[in-house]
Amino acid sequence: MTDRDADAALDRAADEALALFADDRRTPGDRRESHVRRPQRASDLAETVRWNVADWATEDWGGPAPQDAHAADSASNGASNGASNNSASDSPSDDSSKGSSKGSSFNDELFNGDPFSEAASADRPAPDDRSRRPDSSPEPNRTTEPDQPADVPSEVPEARAHAMPWHAARTAAARAAQPLPSVVRPLGEALGQTLAEPLAALTDLPSFDTSAMDGWAVAGPGPWRLPSADATPEDTGTSTGTGTGTSTGILAGHAEAAPLSDGDAVRIATGARVPPGATAVLRSEHGKVRGEGRELYASRHITQGQDIRPRGQECRRGDALLPAGALVTPVVLGLAAAAGYDELTVTSRPRVEVLVLGDELLRAGLPHDGRIRDALGPLLGPWLRALGAEVVATRHVGDDPEALHTAISASTADVVVTTGGTAAGPVDHVHPTLRRLGAEQLVDGVQVRPGHPMLLARLAPGRYLVGLPGNPLAAVSGLLTLAEPLLRTLSARPAPPPYRARLTEAVQGHPVDTRLIPVVYQHGDRARPLRFHGPAMLRGIAAADALAVVPPGGADQGAEAEILDLPWTADGIGISADTTTGTGGTP
Repeated sequence: MTDRDADAALDRAADEALALFADDRRTPGDRRESHVRRPQRASDLAETVRWNVADWATEDWGGPAPQDAHAADSASNGASNGASNNSASDSPSDDSSKGSSKGSSFNDELFNGDPFSEAASADRPAPDDRSRRPDSSPEPNRTTEPDQPADVPSEVPEARAHAMPWHAARTAAARAAQPLPSVVRPLGEALGQTLAEPLAALTDLPSFDTSAMDGWAVAGPGPWRLPSADATPEDTGTSTGTGTGTSTGILAGHAEAAPLSDGDAVRIATGARVPPGATAVLRSEHGKVRGEGRELYASRHITQGQDIRPRGQECRRGDALLPAGALVTPVVLGLAAAAGYDELTVTSRPRVEVLVLGDELLRAGLPHDGRIRDALGPLLGPWLRALGAEVVATRHVGDDPEALHTAISASTADVVVTTGGTAAGPVDHVHPTLRRLGAEQLVDGVQVRPGHPMLLARLAPGRYLVGLPGNPLAAVSGLLTLAEPLLRTLSARPAPPPYRARLTEAVQGHPVDTRLIPVVYQHGDRARPLRFHGPAMLRGIAAADALAVVPPGGADQGAEAEILDLPWTADGIGISADTTTGTGGTP
């Protein structure tokens, strides 16, 4: 091929790629001719792509365009660690890794690859594919409007091609494991776990006929005769007896009293065993004692069995009360105790170890000297416990590949959860460590914003690692996408029934990725999207009732969106103070 032919082919490829790039951003009724200058050499093609990305940022997002090719690269690879826990955390794009040396990965793929292939189409930049602004930005964690992410488009690394659709990733995480073995726990230690076998009644409930009210046990129609010791002043409904037995009344917790003959009555307390022969209980407020305190009259008609809880009314011995897999809530503990249980057979809790990665993290005080507070260390332990896990330790590990390798390989937990380091930057060590350990990568990136650099790997049979991005809200996205389904399977928890709510406002979507947006409930079946939903922000979700699942392309006002409950708004089980925080880094 001559130089002229090569130049012509390059021109055609550039025109086709840039037209495809532009068409992605414009509706059929809004297509307009692009005035992009044609490149003549490969270096010109890279320059054109940078120029067009800048133009795209200006026209579509209303943000300032980079002034030159160097500025475009800076916008793509700028500071991504502003308010995050690790630079591997994902800004709304986070397809660009922390300080990545890849440079123009999108440009290289566009020049060397087939722009019309399925992979290339999936990897084209999108509105949320934006990294943080350079360090010169005056406020990297500034507030943004709900539907206007703060940053400019960024490049897409090669790993982006492996990103899994959001629903598929959740399904893969749920199917990655098997429930853990069952254990026997005292009632007081079974809260938040799931029943490993059905709960069957060990006795009748109630185990004898019981009075449901304070009053008199009566036999047959009235008026009724009272024992002499049970007599009270005329026209009152109170008893002066203080003893037990038929002469002074029947109290709860005492042995069965003597039978009643037809026409007799005796005082009885709520919960006391109804004597043989009694046909009803007359409430204290409905009875009048007359005739020198020896006769009892009813102020209203009573029916056979009134205010008596018959033996076995709730269940009979051997009846199935709850199926295997039921969550042990406080009410379940009470039911089990009433049915005769001292301990329960439940599925073991998954043991989880949390590794918070990053040299820049402080555990106390105000941020200073380029270091920031660790937001995920305090957040993850209680959240994981609310998902049914036993958090055995929360440790801080610096940006050291050997330290990370040692921490993961030495862990005996069922699940290791890491924060940050899941991208491809110079201190993102999670992927290399997993390869070094021979781990099986199950999910490597998810098509979701925020949080798409998340991952799931099998370290060994029955042992897993969930890699969360370092930005706080992105990490929460990873918890809901990968950690929750995995832990649900390991602990044999039932999947919550899906439900939807109507959005009170339109939510801008991503062309390819699902978005998770904090919402609050309004008027029962409506959800209002909240501001402050950037990847590094927790302010929105701290006030939220749930997260709305916004499909690619966005959702209109009034559209129904799938809703993900937060664990404390769903069942509130297992949230307690973290007493297992370990060491491993300097504050």
